Amino acid sequence: MADVFINYRTGDGEETATTLERDLTRRFGAGRIFRASQSIQPGEFFDDELLTAVRRSSLLIAVIGKEWAGSPRLQDPKDWVRKEIVEAFRCAIPVVPVLVGRGTDRLDSTQLPRALGKLARCHSVRFDTQNAEYDILRIGDFLAKRLPELAAADRADAPSPVPESGSVHHTVQGDVGEWSVQARDITGDIGGTVIREAHGPVHTGTGDQHLPHLSGDGAQYVAGDHHGGVHQQFGSGRRSEAKPGE
Repeated sequence: MADVFINYRTGDGEETATTLERDLTRRFGAGRIFRASQSIQPGEFFDDELLTAVRRSSLLIAVIGKEWAGSPRLQDPKDWVRKEIVEAFRCAIPVVPVLVGRGTDRLDSTQLPRALGKLARCHSVRFDTQNAEYDILRIGDFLAKRLPELAAADRADAPSPVPESGSVHHTVQGDVGEWSVQARDITGDIGGTVIREAHGPVHTGTGDQHLPHLSGDGAQYVAGDHHGGVHQQFGSGRRSEAKPGE
């Protein structure tokens, strides 16, 4: 059975209840979080399922919207939102009010039915849609600390799998210019040779490579078989020295 029961009123906190159920399920696993419209299967008696789920849970989250405390339905003993919370108190199950948004005030026992007056004394947490990621993390951390069974199932601190030797995992964010570099072990072929803006000799094959570098006047290089002399002339020829009388 689920460890956490989410209590909410349709039309006043329903979206927050959906977000809590979805994100906490991702963190702690399927079947850990109970939300009526998601957890009760077609054909089941919802009244029996609701109270049974409350009794078997380890904690109840009461989603409190801006109009929650002032709803006339809360005065009806047959109201299901009220019945679920009262049942949790009767079974000594902890109840955590989650206040939706910045405009929802903390509960005042004088504005609540006597059966729910105890709810105003329960320490509450706030869920703000503009700060949803942080608030979900904070609520999840609280649940993991409070409930050992959720701590054991917590995926938030699960280590990332170690890549096998030779495997490549790419994570590229944003725009990539002309180059994307693969590092660590590389196995197999890598689609050919790419050469761009080379300045000087480039070796792309196998075997030895001899790369002589010549500079300056009078440089001479001979490779391979050579027969005969080598005649060089650099620049313009020298003028013969003038003879006397010429």
